[in-house]
Amino acid sequence: MNAATPREEALDIVIAGGGMVGMTLGCGLADAGFRVALIDALPAAARTATRHDGRSSAIAEGSRRVLEGLGLWAAMAPEACPILDIRVSDARIGEPASSLFLHYDHRELARDGEAAPPLGYIVENRVIREALVAALGARPSLRHLAPASVTGFAAKPGRAEVELADGSRLAARLAIAADGRDSPLRTASGIRLAAWDYPQTGIVCTIAHELPHENVAHEHFLPSGPFAVLPMTDDAEGRHRSSIVWTERRERTAAILALEDAAFSAEMQRRFGMSLGRIALLGGRWAYPLRLQHAARYTGPRLALVGDAAHAIHPIAGQGLNLGLRDVAALAEALVDAKRLGLDIGEGEPLLCYERWRRVDNLLLMAATDLLNRLFSNDLAPVRLVRDLGLAAVNRAVPLKRTLMRHAMGLSGDMPRLARGEKL
Repeated sequence: MNAATPREEALDIVIAGGGMVGMTLGCGLADAGFRVALIDALPAAARTATRHDGRSSAIAEGSRRVLEGLGLWAAMAPEACPILDIRVSDARIGEPASSLFLHYDHRELARDGEAAPPLGYIVENRVIREALVAALGARPSLRHLAPASVTGFAAKPGRAEVELADGSRLAARLAIAADGRDSPLRTASGIRLAAWDYPQTGIVCTIAHELPHENVAHEHFLPSGPFAVLPMTDDAEGRHRSSIVWTERRERTAAILALEDAAFSAEMQRRFGMSLGRIALLGGRWAYPLRLQHAARYTGPRLALVGDAAHAIHPIAGQGLNLGLRDVAALAEALVDAKRLGLDIGEGEPLLCYERWRRVDNLLLMAATDLLNRLFSNDLAPVRLVRDLGLAAVNRAVPLKRTLMRHAMGLSGDMPRLARGEKL
């Protein structure tokens, strides 16, 4: 970093990264009384563009509570489609699914006569970003610097210094990296990364279908990887919609993406069948390389990592954003409690508490999704038989199913206050 003087402004926290995790964390910390600067490489208009990435996200019940506790959910709720059932099946392309399957039903979680909440919600990323960008502007103690990017970081006595691409610097008591899988702030801090690429690509798009989805999400395992059909709200024209997350072998991706819309839709129909009637592509299609990675540490001197900067997993269970929102809830709670006790938020116990809290949960889910992908992304007959019998066994074990559902919903283990429906 050069010798230029840091900007003369009183900041508690600098957050690098203006994605969904970074914006959520910025809103929560600003509401808690911290003076925050959020550095975003993209202008706000790009964050809310319809074609920014074409994806939707699964929001677990625990994550919905986090967003609600921060006053962010109300703006997303009208376009959030509840997931009431999840059906997990195993098949080959063009063949009927195995008769041995796993069915999660939210009603199995009802207790004491009270209706069970949905298992989760599917929300377009565009909707989430629009709500978050609007929320940033309503928080006077949050400065949104966009477009701007981080080029350097240094931990100094009592402060963190972050250098921006224009040569200016910001000083704060703590820097937070929410700047994605290729995090420049993590790299600048020297934190090592364990990572490997899957031989798969994630293809995402939205489809229209003849029949209503009845709020059922499908996870259809094929030899090349999982093919997920996730329920969305109907569009303005009343068309039934679902989000597709299609895992395909990397060497086949280019040919599939090159297909005309009708042929592309036909390939999806071959993989999923006719349970929703005829399907058709709505809008564009996008492809993302799949990777698993994990930072050696989540914290360092005057630094914390959240979301994809700390960990990235296979999309097989739709938990990527949920892990990031759990990071948000845990880090925000650790910092708020430290502030109330008069502790330095940039070193010592607050950061250690956050790392201990989140590391085990993230590692367990990373291992589980990696194992599931390896187990189901093949066509070996003995393995197929074992995994189908396993699905059927879990389906009959109702207490085990309830435990798995609660964990996937983010409602188990040592939950932060926000995930329990409490205020920070």
